[in-house]
Amino acid sequence: MAKWNREQIKRGVKDFLGIVLGTLLMAVALHFFLIPHRLAAGGVSGLGVLFYHLFNIPVGLTIIAVNTPIFIASYFMLGRRLVLQSILGAVLLSALVELLAYYFPMVVTDDLLLASVYGGVIMGIGLGLVFRSRGSTGGTALLSLILNKLLGLTPGQGLFGSDLVVIALALFAFSGEVAMYAALSLFISSWVIDVVQEGLNLNKSILVITTQGEEINRRILQSLDRGVTRIDGRGGYTGGRKEVLLCVVTRPQVTELIAMVREVDPGAFIVVGSAGEVYGEGFRRLVAGPERRE
Repeated sequence: MAKWNREQIKRGVKDFLGIVLGTLLMAVALHFFLIPHRLAAGGVSGLGVLFYHLFNIPVGLTIIAVNTPIFIASYFMLGRRLVLQSILGAVLLSALVELLAYYFPMVVTDDLLLASVYGGVIMGIGLGLVFRSRGSTGGTALLSLILNKLLGLTPGQGLFGSDLVVIALALFAFSGEVAMYAALSLFISSWVIDVVQEGLNLNKSILVITTQGEEINRRILQSLDRGVTRIDGRGGYTGGRKEVLLCVVTRPQVTELIAMVREVDPGAFIVVGSAGEVYGEGFRRLVAGPERRE
């Protein structure tokens, strides 16, 4: 039990540091790139950019003010755990944005394109780290879950709609060109978030449906040095017995594996899919302990 508690503490410290680093990067993206160029790239932080340039309200204050009613509604509708996970990120983000504004009153670039690209990349890395650390900064992420409860919208629809509203406001408040750059920054940050959370999809999952499972399994083990999971199957149309082989390989190994399968069984059915995160022998270790190959 004591060992389990130590693991929990270690994980908790790691998550806390990840949230701190992530919110710091988000604050850097806002202060040095997005705020100076009026890039309201969605979310509560985007509202903060709007209110700062329209009413001179500090961005950090807007983040806290808008998040407060969202936190209250989330507490009753979504549960305490989600709110507690989000409060730390929201408070840190608002505080760090204002600290950077106070101690580093400077602009990194005057180029709107560079600001939108670098701001989106850094924002995406920061938010991705926060998500990987099981945290959140509240805002539209929680709002999308509330809209799911109230209106039946999927979280993705709610999040997209919320961000779209912010960009539409930027269109009317600033200009069409600025709004387009803000949309570009939002697109980049969304993509980078996925990369940080799931990786670059350099690994591929392969499903092979074949009548020559034994030989294909042997060749994969010997030539590619990858583990294989073998599953008994039956054709839905013919009713014939087949074997399903599941294997995860790196991207350069995909062509070699397909050629190998075609050589043994030209009639095999092959499915290739992206594997964002892979844990186990030959990839990332999930837990400490002896490794196992099936």
